Amino acid sequence: MATIRKDDRLTSSQSFSCVGFAGILSKTVTSPLEVIKIKSQVGTFHCKKGFWQSFHLIYKNEGLRGFWKGNLVSCLRLFPYSAIHLAAYKKIVHLHMDEMGYVSQWRAIFAGGIAGIAAALATYPLEVAETRLIVQNCREPTYTGVLNTLGSVYRSEGLLALYRGFSLTVLGAFPFSIGCFAVYANLDKLWQEPPFRFNSLQNFINGCLAAGVAQSLSYPFDTVKRKMQAQSSHLPHLGGADVHFTGILDCFRQMIRNKGVFSLWSGFTANTVKIVPYFGLLYTCFETCKQVCLYRNGYIVSPLSYTLAPGVDQSLGPYELQEVKRYLKNRNFRSQDSFKNRW
Repeated sequence: MATIRKDDRLTSSQSFSCVGFAGILSKTVTSPLEVIKIKSQVGTFHCKKGFWQSFHLIYKNEGLRGFWKGNLVSCLRLFPYSAIHLAAYKKIVHLHMDEMGYVSQWRAIFAGGIAGIAAALATYPLEVAETRLIVQNCREPTYTGVLNTLGSVYRSEGLLALYRGFSLTVLGAFPFSIGCFAVYANLDKLWQEPPFRFNSLQNFINGCLAAGVAQSLSYPFDTVKRKMQAQSSHLPHLGGADVHFTGILDCFRQMIRNKGVFSLWSGFTANTVKIVPYFGLLYTCFETCKQVCLYRNGYIVSPLSYTLAPGVDQSLGPYELQEVKRYLKNRNFRSQDSFKNRW
């Protein structure tokens, strides 16, 4: 959330690679928290005794491998999701730009929400596969991999099962966007200075704060969505969900009636604990990869620091900079030839 900003000194492939690598690392390191969060949302027996006890029960029943179930499909989903989200966001923002190229903060956040829905629609089957792989016991698996999960769900439950609960993604996007806007609209009051003066630490804190507020508002929709993804009459114990339901409204009703209103925030502790390490790793890894790319492109003197290369126009794009360097090199070469011919 706003912890990664586009740098025009990177090529599109470099930006995509940096975001992808940073996303994979942060997802992999925080996978145990994601597993506990999703198991808590679905309501499996592992998470009925609290946050800390969940680690012990998962390790006891499934071993260390149990904490990284579904991580591969989550990482695979990252690339198409990011590509579609970025393309859709650029398109929507371009439509809302004024004559000066300015977009209001609210319109930018709205564009991000719509782009997120488009990316989720294209990659939703992978999210269903991730939930199924996490909920099952990896020592007695029903599914053996990403393709096997997708194929099994399609054959036994039909195509619509791969999109079960998608409408909750759409519904959850609205409170999520409102939460983001509420945070970013008040950052100048929080820091007592305009946003363009924020340093890296302030932007990181802003991203974590926005993520915490936005996710807390949209979390009930995510909880019901995970239950809908997991529940299946073709699986043992109906997929492990702690309540059985016939649809979205019935799921909300059953949860509130049997578990109480706060059950809609099951796993929220794991989700909250995950925010800081996830965004911290995402930001740090992205910046490290970015420094390497900037060094290779010739903008900085070392991949270990942001010290700018002397005499280099930082406003030039990477291809423009290469053209300038090639021109200067050829000019120097011709000057040397001319000097030699005089002698």
